[in-house]
Amino acid sequence: MRTCVFRVLFAIAMMLAFLTTLSGAASTQASAAGSPITIAYVTSLTGPGASEDATTPAGFLARIDLQNAMGGVNGHKLVPLVVDDETSPSFVITAVQDALSKGAFGIVSQSPLFFAAAKFPNQQGIPVTGSYSDGPEWGQQPYTNMFSSDHGSVDPKYPVNTLVGGFLKSHGGTVIGTYGYGISPQSAASARGAAEAFKSAGGKIGVEDTSVPFGGTDFTTEALTAKQHGVNAMTPSMDNNSNFALATAYKQAGIKLKATLFATGYEPDVINSPAWSSLQGDYFLSAFRPWSLPDAATKQMQAAMEKYAHFSKSQFATYGQVNSWVGADLMIKGLQMAGPNPTHAAVIKDLRSIKAYNANGLLPITVNYSTVFGHDPPTCSWIVKATKTGFVPVSSQPFCGHDIPGTTTVSGS
Repeated sequence: MRTCVFRVLFAIAMMLAFLTTLSGAASTQASAAGSPITIAYVTSLTGPGASEDATTPAGFLARIDLQNAMGGVNGHKLVPLVVDDETSPSFVITAVQDALSKGAFGIVSQSPLFFAAAKFPNQQGIPVTGSYSDGPEWGQQPYTNMFSSDHGSVDPKYPVNTLVGGFLKSHGGTVIGTYGYGISPQSAASARGAAEAFKSAGGKIGVEDTSVPFGGTDFTTEALTAKQHGVNAMTPSMDNNSNFALATAYKQAGIKLKATLFATGYEPDVINSPAWSSLQGDYFLSAFRPWSLPDAATKQMQAAMEKYAHFSKSQFATYGQVNSWVGADLMIKGLQMAGPNPTHAAVIKDLRSIKAYNANGLLPITVNYSTVFGHDPPTCSWIVKATKTGFVPVSSQPFCGHDIPGTTTVSGS
């Protein structure tokens, strides 16, 4: 698996070098007064990542529709462009290049592989907002054109954070199993970080597997290994299809868990899925304020999703849908600040000047983009529990962890 990953990354590097020679000069022209502004959204509509991201454009599109209903931005109508990366490390480069060739003024990313294509919007000075979950470029030079709308920025060293490991230890776990995708720097780092945080809280690492194939669902061997090592607490940092297949394999192997915490899965369709019965009592992170704890931000988004995405009154948004909404929201804020004739440079400069952003209350933290680049802000998340009646928040307040000084979860460090 490691050899395959290295080959993929080498192929990416070669393709990046080749396409660099084809890339044009950075665009500096301002949008003419009243002209439409195209915003691209890059995600996985097909391929292994589709199980997690195929429905996420709904949040992005609803936020764009809401803004257009309010007159657009400084007289400009926003034109959405949804781009499929096919969950392919090579095709995501083509997809981003295609979006730029079609005149995308800015990019919102919810792609697990955006790190492979980040070079191109950076070279052309294109502002990028969205999810930091693909890799370290969100806080790594020279990518100061990128703004993580769900976390603020990233410390490229991925220090160990106490949130997940501490929560599982406090809920009775003594031996942990953690899992991440080998091809995803963020997924693998999260798995390593959770294991080290659990260890620092007084627990034992039973399994720390950061070589799972992207989208993998066969965990029979892994479950037997976990049983042999006495694992009784588990946290996978993967997509739902992999996470729930792992949980099912654990159950089939007869593993009795004290506590399980999933990074994803707080979604309405999970309640009616075949996996729901095996998830009872498990915990799920909610990086955004749950709609079951309503405030102005959740009410605004819920109303927009009902109007533009045809949500039912009882339906709530998935993690990816909220993430895509927030990514669009931050891009819109940058456009608003840049005035009636925005340039790429002005939007980037104005976004970097924002000192208090929390997506109107959807985020558990307030981000200062003027100082956060290359650093981790406080790591906080709401946590919900799977019960027979649905997902129930453990607390009305988010849980927070802190980075452990001097630590890193980067492979080989």
